[in-house]
Amino acid sequence: MSRVKDLLAGTGYWLGWKVICRLPESWVRRGFAAVSEIAWRRQGHGVQVLEGNLLRVLGPGVTGQELRATSRAGMRSYGRYWMEVFRLPAIGTERILRDMRINEDAEQALTSVSNGHGVVFALPHMGNWEVAGAFVTGRGLNFTTVAERLKPESVFDMFVAFREGLGMEVLPLTGGSNVFGTLAQRLRTGHLVCLLCDRDLTESGVEVDFFGERARMAAGPAALAVQTGAALHAVTLWFTDDGWVASASPAIPVPAEGSRKEKAAAMTQQLAASFEKGIAGRPQDWHMMQRVFIRDLDPARLPPGAPEAGG
Repeated sequence: MSRVKDLLAGTGYWLGWKVICRLPESWVRRGFAAVSEIAWRRQGHGVQVLEGNLLRVLGPGVTGQELRATSRAGMRSYGRYWMEVFRLPAIGTERILRDMRINEDAEQALTSVSNGHGVVFALPHMGNWEVAGAFVTGRGLNFTTVAERLKPESVFDMFVAFREGLGMEVLPLTGGSNVFGTLAQRLRTGHLVCLLCDRDLTESGVEVDFFGERARMAAGPAALAVQTGAALHAVTLWFTDDGWVASASPAIPVPAEGSRKEKAAAMTQQLAASFEKGIAGRPQDWHMMQRVFIRDLDPARLPPGAPEAGG
């Protein structure tokens, strides 16, 4: 049965890239909006977890109606993300360069890379990071990123081929060479490294304060900055009606005191604070349907009588 599911999944993604990009955009947009609406109304596990995460973003005073409206908008935003992933060849570099806006700190960071200085962009699962990657490569800058191994393997291979086709260097998170060492080498030679880090995939992340609670985030971006001296920026992404926005924070300085681990933890906390600002401004564009808050990851740490969010 699992082999059949893997085959169907692989076939679905293959058809997505081969067929959807050839259909009229208006058809595809309506189709993905309809699928997103159905998924939201079904209230499956992913939607429940999303609402648990959004509950922290919106705060304790949010009403159930407001939470549901935001999660509904969030599923539509997530549907747009997938629509654009499959249609990226049809969207084209010219349109992305025209319709993506970046702030001054992002512009300065990209200029720094052009001048041979290593830079780390740390991102949450927000907006469309694939389009942002196409924007960077469209400006003539290659970069390195890390991909979580997906199941089935055929889907992972398609995603790697897709991203490499855009000019990205993609390293598998597991089952490959020394990922941290390779990333550090790229930074020392003046390259750009882009990493999603608003949830911990390695169990070696750090706890941070995030929307008034403790959460686990990947320490890799900050650790790379400490190790190599590369500039570290938090980058938040969101959609506009007809385009995209990428906003980078000023470079996060390496603390003067403490061990490498302590410095990386302090810098990761600053990343979390920057993510908070971006996500709070556009909560519907934070596509986090996995648990990141400690209370959800470890129910034993719930206060007595408190319910599990997203459960």
